[in-house]
Amino acid sequence: MVFEKIQEIIADKLGLDADEITLESSIKDDLNADSLDLYEIVTGIEEEFDVEVPTEALGNMNTVKDMVEYMESLQA
Repeated sequence: MVFEKIQEIIADKLGLDADEITLESSIKDDLNADSLDLYEIVTGIEEEFDVEVPTEALGNMNTVKDMVEYMESLQA
């Protein structure tokens, strides 16, 4: 559930097909997202899940799995 929502947000922000985005996808290397793209993705995630992601947490988000695990940790 969390993965699918984040997958949709990333696909929308980067103009990709959701099928191209896997848990193992590197945000920067595989999806070619720059820092502005990452900001827009995180903003979309914050709006979708009604949370605030601290800036320091962004440094630990290298893969889609990192984002999913972070969001799941907030919901626990």
